Amino acid sequence: MKTHPSHKKIVMRLKRARGHLDKVISMIEREEPCTPTAQQLHAVVRALEQSKRIYVEDHINHCIRTDVSPQEAEALLTDLKEIAKYL
Repeated sequence: MKTHPSHKKIVMRLKRARGHLDKVISMIEREEPCTPTAQQLHAVVRALEQSKRIYVEDHINHCIRTDVSPQEAEALLTDLKEIAKYL
């Protein structure tokens, strides 16, 4: 797997999301009010979705090329179809 410049930022974003998720778990365990807990959970989900989007777009931009042979193009198309499942 190739490492791209965005990977470091994605990891940082995911670690922040993990911290927020820990906070949500704590809020639920402490039986804190539902609205702020749901708000925090929503923020975790959004952070994960954004990280996923950036990661998949980065893969498409850096790993899928147009100047390839027909055989390579077929393999890349298969790869694109596979990663698109996660959008």
